[in-house]
Amino acid sequence: MAQLVECVPNFSDGRRPEVIDKILKEITSVEGITLLDMEMDASHNRAVVTFVGPPMEAKEAAFRAYKKAAELIDMQTHSGEHPRMGATDVCPFIPISEITVAECKQLVKELAERVGNELKIPVFLYEESATKPTRKNLAKVRKGEYEGMTEAIGSDPKRTPDYGPNKMNLKSGATAIGVRLPLVAFNAYLDTDNIKIANKIAKAIRSRSGGFMYCKALGFEIEDRGCVQVSMNLVNYKKTPVHRVFETIKLEAARYGINVTSSEIIGLVPNEALIKAAEWYLQLENFSKNQILEEKLRQADEEKEKSTDDFINDVASASPAPGGGSVASLAGSLGAALTSMVSRLTVSKKKYKSVHDELSAILARSETLRQELTELIVKDKEAFDKVMEAFKLPKDSEAEVKARAVGIEEANKGAALVPLKVAEKSLEVLSLTKVVAEKGNVNSISDAGVAALCAKAGMDGAILNVRINIAGMEDKDFVTKLTGEIEGYKARGEALTGDILRIVDQKILNV
Repeated sequence: MAQLVECVPNFSDGRRPEVIDKILKEITSVEGITLLDMEMDASHNRAVVTFVGPPMEAKEAAFRAYKKAAELIDMQTHSGEHPRMGATDVCPFIPISEITVAECKQLVKELAERVGNELKIPVFLYEESATKPTRKNLAKVRKGEYEGMTEAIGSDPKRTPDYGPNKMNLKSGATAIGVRLPLVAFNAYLDTDNIKIANKIAKAIRSRSGGFMYCKALGFEIEDRGCVQVSMNLVNYKKTPVHRVFETIKLEAARYGINVTSSEIIGLVPNEALIKAAEWYLQLENFSKNQILEEKLRQADEEKEKSTDDFINDVASASPAPGGGSVASLAGSLGAALTSMVSRLTVSKKKYKSVHDELSAILARSETLRQELTELIVKDKEAFDKVMEAFKLPKDSEAEVKARAVGIEEANKGAALVPLKVAEKSLEVLSLTKVVAEKGNVNSISDAGVAALCAKAGMDGAILNVRINIAGMEDKDFVTKLTGEIEGYKARGEALTGDILRIVDQKILNV
């Protein structure tokens, strides 16, 4: 999978869709960026946007969003329930795949420097990017909000920005940029309009008041609904699960004779957070996300959609697996695929009616072999991984040394049996290809020749992998057995390939 980061900028405007639409257009104007979500809240006067993309593209999209927000949002006239200090109030980056926190921190620094220098907006780095412990917590960075920070920046040395001017940008305000892990933005609504109760409950559950370690919480009035809300950020949903916080809010609310009427999640939520809640409330035993229908379908689709480029890139990487064994399996499966293709191009033609049944049977078998050889691509890597695991076994005592040697021997046997199966099936592909070359559609005769070359390459490559895995084995009977089998496969494979190529050459001359 390619490098991918998630970015969740929060804009101080939740009442003008036309403004947020223009910001979204700037974000999506960057090629490679995918917009995942956008939520607006009029009471909070805030919009939360989520997008993903490659690192450099995400950084560019975020800057364009900052620039457009600076043009369209005036903090001098802004009001809303949610704490805020700037037009683009906060912009976290979250590592998603093939990128480290350290790499994201460098990305954030580059964005912060550009926002500070080009847009003249004071920038504070927070969370994992914080330059000092007091700036890790966003609430401390944003203390005093826009109005208080306007006075503090430039006069209080402790509030000097990490980037940009040491004075407030009166129109655009200030901003916080940082790296964090995925969080859950979670709100609970209460059947009261008493903000004091919401504040007391928020105080009871948030970390800085002695509540849940990874919970940040505030109470808000929601005027358009005539009630109050406990608004939370659960910054580590694994250690502070949603359901535990929710149950505590219900207990705290009951003290005041009120109820939780509903809850909501703002933006996107990790699948695992909801699964944990389901496990808790339903008291499920041994539940796995693989039991979720949509999850299994998604996994199946991802496997099907994995491109040839992905596999080639994996092979070309510094990782030793997938390696020659998986490539041999792929070569064999390609030989089967071409055999299937020529068979289909034959059975569909009236001209070849006399071989319809025979070629239909070959088509069915070649498709089975194609599937089996494709599955062996993954099995070869899994067998190699087991060998690597065996080499990591402890060897601090004589007993451990012996156990490790046995483990390595058994793992190598498994690693030898997989390519042996590849060689066997590739040889069978060759036998099918010979019939296809003899009786198949003459206009596809070169495809039959390539099928033979692929199947032969798969067989030869697999044999090499068998040989390397049995080299030095203590079990000589096993070595002798496999050596005899691969020598037989090689002899038959070379004979079949020679026959097929002679047929192909002759038919090409007569086309």
